Amino acid sequence: MKLVVGCDHAGFPLKGPVIAALREWGHEIVAEVGSQLGERADFPDIARALSVPIRDGRAERGIMVCGTGIGACMAANKIPGVRAALCHDVYSAHQCVEHDDANVLCLGAQVIGDKLALDLVRTYLGATMSDDPYFRGRLVAMAEMERAAARELAGR
Repeated sequence: MKLVVGCDHAGFPLKGPVIAALREWGHEIVAEVGSQLGERADFPDIARALSVPIRDGRAERGIMVCGTGIGACMAANKIPGVRAALCHDVYSAHQCVEHDDANVLCLGAQVIGDKLALDLVRTYLGATMSDDPYFRGRLVAMAEMERAAARELAGR
């Protein structure tokens, strides 16, 4: 799978093990965004940069790491077309894809350890969206919410 990975300075310690595992598992990292050496980087900027390869089709999904994962998730979900999920348990890591077609997984480096993070990433990447019309209808409704918000902003 083609992926984009990003982190802020608080997520930097977890980024290395995640990227190493992704490469070992045969995934392609099309972009690394945010902190490269542990330097300060802000999650809103990283969320914006992470979304570009996903929105333009160069990446299928993204993984974003910050201290708690909360700010990363909030920022990523402000970007049209991004469906980010904060996951700190395996059930959420597969259900966010199966029921909600999450295309960005957010993790909190200060909340979970490397081993759990890798379990979550593997689970997230192994999940596929359900064909159930009920769950597909949610995606249609969320896309309409985005379009309505864009129309409202354009009308101001």
